Amino acid sequence: MYTLTDLTKTYTGKRQARVTALDSVSITIPDGEFVSIQGPTGGGKSTLLQLLGALDRPTSGSLSLGGTDIATLKERELGRLRADDIGFVFQGFNLIPTLTAQENVETALVPQHVAADERRQRAREALESVGLGERTDHLPSELSGGQQQRVAIARALVKRPTVLLADEPTGNLDEHTRDEIMALLESQWKDRGLTMILVTHDSAVARRAQRRLRLAGGHVQDITAA
Repeated sequence: MYTLTDLTKTYTGKRQARVTALDSVSITIPDGEFVSIQGPTGGGKSTLLQLLGALDRPTSGSLSLGGTDIATLKERELGRLRADDIGFVFQGFNLIPTLTAQENVETALVPQHVAADERRQRAREALESVGLGERTDHLPSELSGGQQQRVAIARALVKRPTVLLADEPTGNLDEHTRDEIMALLESQWKDRGLTMILVTHDSAVARRAQRRLRLAGGHVQDITAA
């Protein structure tokens, strides 16, 4: 479970102006919940996702995952948390162009020091679970956008995380492929019992979540019933 208490993140912008990306945000996200986050560009969505993913630290307040305050962890401990417990899916896929689908998925297991044979086996299984069992040897350039995103999802899930964070995962896809990817994410969320937090500008995507949040001006509002 994520517990955010008075979470604030500020940056120093142009001419030393202070920018508040998140302003005293307090929310709880229970284990296994599917949450979508919407809001205007610059409203703090990506900042919040980076903090939830242990990619950044808050300026003040607390952010705990499973009872552990992420803000107090050392860099090595943050790296271990990201490697073991949190999977990431991005709008731009972030695949390594010179590696095959299989090899791209295997990269997620390197920080866990998984043996080579087990890496290969788990990567194959992950690709099969997203419908790409016959595309393991293909380079990203030989795959469609939807297939590349499936590889990225397999890479996020192969390490068996408890949390899946997705930043505009359908932003580069057409409507039909968007729906396919969302159906895949939903099935993986249910089958694996994941906590899934998804940032999107697409209301059709956001409405598929159990809970909808709006983040604007650094403040969070629950709009599930809206």
